[in-house]
Amino acid sequence: MHRTWITTLTTSFLAVGSWAATVKYDWEITWVNASPDGFVRPVIGINGKWPCPVIEANVGDTIVVNLTNRLGNETTGLHFHGIKQTNTNFMDGAVGANQCPVPPNATFTYCFLADTPGTYWYHSHNMGQYPDGLRGPLIIHDRHDPYSSYFDEDVTLTVSDWYHDESITLVRQMLQPNNTDFLIPTPDSVIVNEGRDGIIYVEPGKSYRVRVINFSAFAAAFITFGDLPMNVIMTDGTYVEEETNIKQLRITPAQRYDVILNIGSNALGSNESSTLLPYLVVLDVNPDYTNTSAELDWPYNFTGALTQHHTPLDAKPVPLEVDSFDPFDDARFAALDRQAAWGPVTAHWVLNFDFCADANGIPRACFNGTTYLEQKVPTLYSAATLGRANVQPSAYGQVNPFVARRGDVLEIVLNNHDPALHPFHLHGHQFQVIERPYSGAGDWRRTRAPPDVEAPVRRDTVGVFGNSYAVLRIVVDNPGVFLFHCHIEWHVEMGLTATLIEAPDRLVGYPIPQQHLDVCKSIGIPTSGNAAGHKAWWDHEGFVTVPPTVYNGSVRASRLSSAI
Repeated sequence: MHRTWITTLTTSFLAVGSWAATVKYDWEITWVNASPDGFVRPVIGINGKWPCPVIEANVGDTIVVNLTNRLGNETTGLHFHGIKQTNTNFMDGAVGANQCPVPPNATFTYCFLADTPGTYWYHSHNMGQYPDGLRGPLIIHDRHDPYSSYFDEDVTLTVSDWYHDESITLVRQMLQPNNTDFLIPTPDSVIVNEGRDGIIYVEPGKSYRVRVINFSAFAAAFITFGDLPMNVIMTDGTYVEEETNIKQLRITPAQRYDVILNIGSNALGSNESSTLLPYLVVLDVNPDYTNTSAELDWPYNFTGALTQHHTPLDAKPVPLEVDSFDPFDDARFAALDRQAAWGPVTAHWVLNFDFCADANGIPRACFNGTTYLEQKVPTLYSAATLGRANVQPSAYGQVNPFVARRGDVLEIVLNNHDPALHPFHLHGHQFQVIERPYSGAGDWRRTRAPPDVEAPVRRDTVGVFGNSYAVLRIVVDNPGVFLFHCHIEWHVEMGLTATLIEAPDRLVGYPIPQQHLDVCKSIGIPTSGNAAGHKAWWDHEGFVTVPPTVYNGSVRASRLSSAI
């Protein structure tokens, strides 16, 4: 990492004030062998190492990541999860939506402003790749943190499910016509801090901000520190009114919680005889943990420990046990700035989630009866080059597009027709969670129910209960192309994704970096026109309308083989 102090930085897409810093990372994406749970397998690392490094910056800094793909056999790309990418939508990193895939031996530069403090993460957003290891924390520190006096030190704790097979193998097994129950891969284990020992070193009498991130491809995680309460101060990059004495949290894939742990002066014993204070992480692989009539299973759990530095290295915490899981209702958090629900609502986007099958009988996931299919031209590039015709949803092909006008207050309604809980993530925004009832509430009834709290929590990933719904709200003020999708990665590969075309009037002529266009050209991907690359937006010849029968994931597709 390189950190350079500058007085001003002005490019075609961002300007940073005086004495900001440029935080620069030069990364080669490589295969390495790792065994986070004792099983050795190939994983995707950075600069020959895994786990992947942390990105850290202060609010106002510019983050630059120079990525060179050295995988040899796979394309790649990086999404910076939770970063709004205001004025830099081409840096969002979603392959097929905001950029072309980066082929082996190509270099691709990401450059964006660290404009909002919080706990974020980065991961591949390219064909089911991130469960193979390409992911890491992204921390933006706040010089004006309202909770800075509440803690002495800052630590990060990541949790994840883990798989012994590579993603491409798992998805190929899933996308078979005989998978009539729409089953997805189940993990082989749970890992904490990417397989490290789970020890958090603390000192009695001090307080610690613990940034908890769930990297999972499927499973939510329960976390408890036993009798030691968690005080929650932030969710997904939004400060909340401190909720104290929380004993359990459920963290869906992609969510983050910043919690404060106050370590009592006598909590860890004496300097001569230190004790281990255990904490427990349990993966939730059940369809709905609230369904007490079902047979619930908790096979993947990990006990870590808080302890002092002088604790013997061979010391092991006593496994922490719980009788039941009853986590804090995360829809009850309230935004610290007390912003009321945005309104009045001027537009609605209603999405009904069901499982479905494609023309070849292969299991898929659908919004409003349609599965997402990546098109020939990245969606942002179509929006930038179609002129005023970029308001036509049908120009973008089968990406489940929704065009939102600048200035609208948009209510996004997700009706979950599956009995299982699902985490849904929106790029480019922290949305307000207006309503999020428990399981069995049915579809949203177009009522004007009051928000669950007076100052609705804002976050970028929300867990939606089975056979129920969520009502989310944003202000359409960030021109760009942003995906809305389930953050169970296997469901993304089934097609559970939609596309928000936001403020298209501001996307006409949107400046795409030349380096990004050159990468597309090198692998024969068109960078202008509609979804098939035609100047006439209504010319649908060549649109992708049926998924391929063989899943190749990020492995070099046939269209790339001659160009690489």
